[in-house]
Amino acid sequence: MEFHTYLTYFLALFIGISLGLTGGGGSILTVPVLVYAAKIEPVIATAYSLFIVGLTSLSGAANYYKKKLVDIRMAVIFALPAFITVWLMRKFVIHAIPDTITQIGNFTLTKDLFLMLFFALIMLISGCKMICGEKKEVKEAQKVKYGLVLLNGIVVGVLSGLVGAGGGFLIVPALVFFMSLPMHKAVGTSLLIIAINSLIGFTGDVLNLPNIDWSFLLIFSAIASLGLFFGVYLNQYINSEKLKKIFGYFVFIMALVIIIEELFL
Repeated sequence: MEFHTYLTYFLALFIGISLGLTGGGGSILTVPVLVYAAKIEPVIATAYSLFIVGLTSLSGAANYYKKKLVDIRMAVIFALPAFITVWLMRKFVIHAIPDTITQIGNFTLTKDLFLMLFFALIMLISGCKMICGEKKEVKEAQKVKYGLVLLNGIVVGVLSGLVGAGGGFLIVPALVFFMSLPMHKAVGTSLLIIAINSLIGFTGDVLNLPNIDWSFLLIFSAIASLGLFFGVYLNQYINSEKLKKIFGYFVFIMALVIIIEELFL
């Protein structure tokens, strides 16, 4: 095995640990790791990320389900518009984007550049959400706002379809404020939604990507899942809120690095 392969698997462990420690957000690093460490093209990396994030999130959701911290009904209600949208994005939209989107003078906006810059934008938003922290959870029970749930599910589906990220930074607040779930239960339910969206979204890529490296995907996912359970264990002894802020700064800086890498280097 080459050095970059060992580095990729080590970073897979880090992604899983960060996901277990912070309760979400770790998967945002999957695409940068696949692109810059594993040397995989951005379009393929976003597809691989959906599989990895989906399988890892499913492991996390199973752990939360054992603790009765997953609301299956709410997960299905939210996931339905989200996974339909993400599947359509992966099947018909992402592979239909032209290799050269536009050219202005000496600047050429390619498909790969667009995806990486858009992903960097999502990382900036995700980092800011982790740094600023979530709003206090709703204590009084409210009616489920189905219209907002539908809209949020579609937005999550579009973002997941484009960049291969789980969208937990959008799903958790939506479950708390639009579906009145307690925060701890929202995190477990979010993992199940992410797993459904990501794995179904990945099926939209299967026919478009005939040479999928299944052994790499399964090894990466297994290592990330192992890291997730280790992160959940460590979470008992570490202040998760402070850690989430530190991780948020890290994600924010990584986003700036991607922008500099893609535009200036």
